[in-house]
Amino acid sequence: MARIKELEYGEMAPDQQALHDEILSGPRDTIVGPMHGWFRSPELGSLMQKLGAYCRYYTSVPARLSELTIITVAQYWRQTVEWTEHKDIAFESGISRSIIDAIERGETPNFEKADEEIVHRLTSEISATRYLSDSTYQEALEQFGEKTLFELTSIIGYYTSLAIQMNCFEIQAPDCRDLF
Repeated sequence: MARIKELEYGEMAPDQQALHDEILSGPRDTIVGPMHGWFRSPELGSLMQKLGAYCRYYTSVPARLSELTIITVAQYWRQTVEWTEHKDIAFESGISRSIIDAIERGETPNFEKADEEIVHRLTSEISATRYLSDSTYQEALEQFGEKTLFELTSIIGYYTSLAIQMNCFEIQAPDCRDLF
């Protein structure tokens, strides 16, 4: 059970209701997972939702690679909400089921596409070491360019932040506590 209560709209203070309305006025159509925590600090929540909307919908990173990044972060942090919310989106975006299944098991997938292999390696390396080696940096830079590489690291940072918040406040997907 989560350590924080999911607030109903009628229970929210005006600044919390404003954040609720702001979230739903953008590309998201529901309040899920980490967003419930954002209502505890509506000013920060507003900034988080703006950053999240940008990272998810407006970067130069193709959806396929963005979703691969997100599920790799989710598996590393063993975050069930991120995993369950994004594994099917990753598949619909073009990530093969065998790659998704390997990531879920904590294995390095067999990649057929070089860009997917680089994104997975980059995300895994940053998550595990909190750093990026010169060789991975150079390969990612050549593959994606500076802007996309910067945006990839921002996606990693944003979803890592969400994973930490959800893990600390025990926000988990129903019946998935032992997923990883």
